[in-house]
Amino acid sequence: MKIIIVFIMSLITSVLIPMTAWGGSQANQNAKISADRIVTFAKNVEKYAASQQARAFIIARVGRPEKDLPKGIRYTHTAVAIYSDIQLNDGETVQGYAIHNLYQLDNARDKSQLIQDYPVDFFWGAETLKAGIIIPSEAVQTRLIALYANGDDKKLHNPNYSVIANPFNSTLQNCTEYTLDLLNAAIYQTTDREQLKENAKAYFDPQMLDVSPLKLTLGSMFVKDVATRDHSGDVQTTTFTSIYRYLDKFKLVNKGISFYEDQHVVTL
Repeated sequence: MKIIIVFIMSLITSVLIPMTAWGGSQANQNAKISADRIVTFAKNVEKYAASQQARAFIIARVGRPEKDLPKGIRYTHTAVAIYSDIQLNDGETVQGYAIHNLYQLDNARDKSQLIQDYPVDFFWGAETLKAGIIIPSEAVQTRLIALYANGDDKKLHNPNYSVIANPFNSTLQNCTEYTLDLLNAAIYQTTDREQLKENAKAYFDPQMLDVSPLKLTLGSMFVKDVATRDHSGDVQTTTFTSIYRYLDKFKLVNKGISFYEDQHVVTL
């Protein structure tokens, strides 16, 4: 009996460690890289976006070891960056990119909240200094900015979180699905969730998750932010790269790249 219990615990541990590695969508993470490197990298990301005249763009980070990520997933957290007036602690107003995030709660990982932060905050808990950048078309940028200005971003938030949320229903949500919802709200000029999900089903190609059914079953049992109840059949989710493919397919993107610490870029 003891041998069986040890085997079961070993199996569960071998499943749960990779499962927890999918995350990386939390605020207030401890820095894994020196502060000066993070600050320099964040400034270089801003400079690059500004050089491309991006007023609103999709930004992503790698918050877990890349070797632990499932096939097809390159980034662990995605958000929307908008060029804004930013008030400093001393009252001075400067221009820069404010980043609008859906973050998991620290004390309830199956719940999320909307938090605005800035590039240094965004990359503070990064595992690797690599940024995903998708610059939508001018029209989509303009509509995204209007969406936030009107407060309509909040209408699309679902606080029930799963790291593998199904993009085709509103049962659960993660940061990438939320980003897709925001983009579709801008593209189709509606915040009607039912309509947005119908449009996603018609036009968006999700990322199929290459993970064994056993891992998914055990993950949903033991990891709070890994839920499968919004799926039937194959598990499919939204990723940074699938968002890029979607926008590119319909010619709604100006640029999609991975931006590295040495400032070289690789086209998605």
